[in-house]
Amino acid sequence: MNSQVPVRSRDQQPEWPVRSGSVPPLADAYVARPESAPDLNAALVPGTTVVLAPGHGITAQSREWLGACGKTQLAVAFAQNLWQLRQLDLLAWVGAGSRASVLNGFAAAGAAVGTGTAGAAEAAAARFVSWLSATDRPWLLVLDDLRDVADLDGLWPQGAAGGVLITTAGSATVASSRQSLAVPMGAFSTHEALGYLMGRLTADPDQRLGAIDLVDDLGCEPMALAQASAVIASSDLSCRQYQEIFARRRRQLADVADRAGSAAAVTWTLSAEHAARLSPEGIIQPLLALVALLDGHTIPATVFSTQAAQEYLAAPGSRLTWDSLLNLERVGLLTVDSGTEPGTVRVSPAVQQAIRTTLPDTLLGRAARAAAYALLQAWPEDEPDGPLAWPTTGLLAGTASLQQIAGNTLWETGEVHPLLLRAGRSLDSGRLTGPAVAYWTEITGTSDRLLGSGSPDTLTAGGHLASALAADGQVNEAVSWARWVLASRARVLGADDPETNSARVSLGQALIAAGQPVEAIAVLEAAAANWERTRGPDSTDTLGVRDELAAAYTAAGKRSEAIELFQGTLRQRERAQGPHDPGTLVTRQRLADAYLAEGRLKDGISQYRRVVDDRERVLGPDHPDTIAARASLAAGYHKAGRMANAVELSEQAHASYERVLGPDHPDTLAASMKLAAAYYAIGRLGDATDLLRDLISRSERVLPPGDPLAKAAKESLANIGG
Repeated sequence: MNSQVPVRSRDQQPEWPVRSGSVPPLADAYVARPESAPDLNAALVPGTTVVLAPGHGITAQSREWLGACGKTQLAVAFAQNLWQLRQLDLLAWVGAGSRASVLNGFAAAGAAVGTGTAGAAEAAAARFVSWLSATDRPWLLVLDDLRDVADLDGLWPQGAAGGVLITTAGSATVASSRQSLAVPMGAFSTHEALGYLMGRLTADPDQRLGAIDLVDDLGCEPMALAQASAVIASSDLSCRQYQEIFARRRRQLADVADRAGSAAAVTWTLSAEHAARLSPEGIIQPLLALVALLDGHTIPATVFSTQAAQEYLAAPGSRLTWDSLLNLERVGLLTVDSGTEPGTVRVSPAVQQAIRTTLPDTLLGRAARAAAYALLQAWPEDEPDGPLAWPTTGLLAGTASLQQIAGNTLWETGEVHPLLLRAGRSLDSGRLTGPAVAYWTEITGTSDRLLGSGSPDTLTAGGHLASALAADGQVNEAVSWARWVLASRARVLGADDPETNSARVSLGQALIAAGQPVEAIAVLEAAAANWERTRGPDSTDTLGVRDELAAAYTAAGKRSEAIELFQGTLRQRERAQGPHDPGTLVTRQRLADAYLAEGRLKDGISQYRRVVDDRERVLGPDHPDTIAARASLAAGYHKAGRMANAVELSEQAHASYERVLGPDHPDTLAASMKLAAAYYAIGRLGDATDLLRDLISRSERVLPPGDPLAKAAKESLANIGG
């Protein structure tokens, strides 16, 4: 079972069964826990939610350590078993450490089952949750490491055909707020602990001497047993000898309450010392510091092979670093999953916290600076628009962890660290609009506090915040921030500076989105004049802002001015960029739209035909942009009363969307509505009725409640029925 499933490059019909998300591997030494763990086959029946959380035998002194009681491994074993028995049509594994990761995981799962990725991640996630509630296909959704139940606001998954399995550090909030069954987990039973230890020490029977006493001293703690058995298996120690070493170390730490409360608070120190003996001198401590600063659930292995990591570790090559990571795995301090591409390193948050409390601040500071550049260097250069794929999700989680732990270390150079800008851009490209707004608000506020409101970095962050607000539908707030950025840039850089003019364009776009086209026209006219004067009439910047200005004219009802501007821009694009350039095709499409709005139907249809031909030639007949152009041409024919052409093209567009994107995709549903309107116009009332009924059924299943498309379909059906 592959543990990593890539996000699809574009929306496709699913091939059942479907898996989505990165499932951690099952540990080689995993053992069933019939005495100390719940029977998930009995507890997690369809329609239920089960929450795995630490519980049995956990005291205030040991809560942090016994939180690592095998919850995720139990979930992995359960999910793998159902998958291998072919009892699932969908297995979705979602890291639930933040709102962004939940949204991205749900959006990716939605793409996998065919509900599409159109719109913001919130909308895509809502469609997936609606699909879960309505489908009759058996499914399992695992929410691993849910830290805040508020991250599921408006997205609580449920459905009669599937179950939800949640792992979390604490279940009280989840259980009290939802119909959930909280199942506590804690230490092994004595029988299970002894069986686990014996299984790990099969190579040398002599090492088992004293096993029963060691199990008792370790309190049957899963993490302590894993670390102790790893050290014994990779050394010449017996259980009795390890027990003696453990007892001495525990006495040494007895005066430190937060360490003496749990056996794992002792065993990890013995594992770290053994790793240092297995690896070249001096590399383990700084490597542990680096590991301790990132998100222990998903650390992309490429982080450790970057130039920044190698310079920090003073390692002559990545092979040495990788061998040292494997040594840390040998002693039970982390796991390395090489089944993903790139590999994944996982480490318990309790171990990370213990490492951080024992290392000097100077080393942690060096590690934080190295970690920031290592994350940045590991970031993929190209990211498609839509759900984020691995390793970007792991790098985002690592950045968030580093921000939380390192504090102002990332700002000590007197500028916004480039890692912070890179992470924000990934949230933007992933259409994680809500998290992006929160992120850019924090970055802008911190930059304002530390660097000042006039700092170029503060203005850059403010510009990103304005764009994020606009993408999230907060158009008035977006306008306010865009005005502030423009005024600040003009004051600091001058009115004609390129950065100032870019801010001017952004303000114009925000004004259009906010329904203020008249003011947008004034702003964009000034921006267009600036680009034309400084960069020439044929520059991409000039042509782009001219398109935005024409859109503002259209929004203000100045259709003739818009058409004239679109015509001029189209001629310039054809001359400068060629007739088949993507920018040329976009301008031609917008010109056709303007013609249609003005009632110049013949001109609009002529341009739509060109767009369809060019998109078919450049992109192919089944590309979504080609299908959309075909649907626009159908709309032109419909408006012109050429219904035979309109029906034919509407049928083609609908069939193409259904074939390429699936019957439940929002674009397919919109095409159904348009085809039903065409059928109604020519008197094919039965066909229109059948299509609308199917559309309503699908919309209620996959679209959020109150969606405008479903409402319009119901109104149309009522009109047909009289």
